[in-house]
Amino acid sequence: MIRTLVVDDDFRVSGIHAAYVAKVPGFEVVGQVSTVEAAEDAVRTLRPELLLLDVYLPDGTGLDLLRRLAAQPPDPSAPHAGRPDAIMITAARDMHSVREAMQLGAIGYLVKPFGFAAFEQRLVAYAELRQRMDALVGAEETDQADVDALFSAGRSAPLPTTPPKGHSAPTLALVRDAVRTARRDLSAAEVAELTGVSRATAQRYLSYLVREGMARLELRYGTTGRPEHRYRAA
Repeated sequence: MIRTLVVDDDFRVSGIHAAYVAKVPGFEVVGQVSTVEAAEDAVRTLRPELLLLDVYLPDGTGLDLLRRLAAQPPDPSAPHAGRPDAIMITAARDMHSVREAMQLGAIGYLVKPFGFAAFEQRLVAYAELRQRMDALVGAEETDQADVDALFSAGRSAPLPTTPPKGHSAPTLALVRDAVRTARRDLSAAEVAELTGVSRATAQRYLSYLVREGMARLELRYGTTGRPEHRYRAA
């Protein structure tokens, strides 16, 4: 479970966001606070991994909080060394706030008002980013494809709620996850082996992922014959 702290000065909005978090699998709310000072204390005591952070707070801004957390010495015993990730959830639309949030390391920016679907999309994308990063733990170094995947994961589009005719949502998710968690390109046969579907089915779903921009097709040329189709997460 991804430990989430909601930081918003409006208790009704904070409650709505907490309820939204509870509806997204893999996330739990560990606290709700309304000020910069309370948020700083909560980060230290509750050790959240993700902040849902408003810009406008009674004793400062969410951006002030990010600056304070960045200035603190790392805590090796806490998640992310005591520096949780942050998704800004705010009515602040000015470019100064947006740009400063990016410079301070916020991984997302959701402008109020919004519905649950937009909220869920950001959390699902963050969970996928965490999954990719966890898969690379222990690796001595990453290649360019790994880096590209990490930088794009937080912005990745969710799978369609209703897949096209002839495709099932569970199989689509299975094939997509197989490609995303692999640290190399895969053939349709390898995806079929990983997922338990037939090679033809794997090929059909892989082609769909390529069309939707969720996978990248690469051609591997041998000495003779047709090039082999290989697939990698976009």
